[in-house]
Amino acid sequence: MTNAYSLDGILVFGLLFICTCAYLKKVPRLNSWLLSEKKGVWGVFYKAAVIGTRLHIAVALSCLVMAFYVIFLK
Repeated sequence: MTNAYSLDGILVFGLLFICTCAYLKKVPRLNSWLLSEKKGVWGVFYKAAVIGTRLHIAVALSCLVMAFYVIFLK
């Protein structure tokens, strides 16, 4: 189990947040409600969704590497 206050816990949270926002961007009803703002606090969701869709290969590979690290090395 990863600790939320360690570096690997923050990385896991960030990767899951980016993957979730990129997935929510594909759902039309949630896209217009959650990802419509591009500034402010709600803009973080939009920016994470953009990162997840533009860098989908790098995000997927880093998710796999982090999963291997958490399961086998930690």
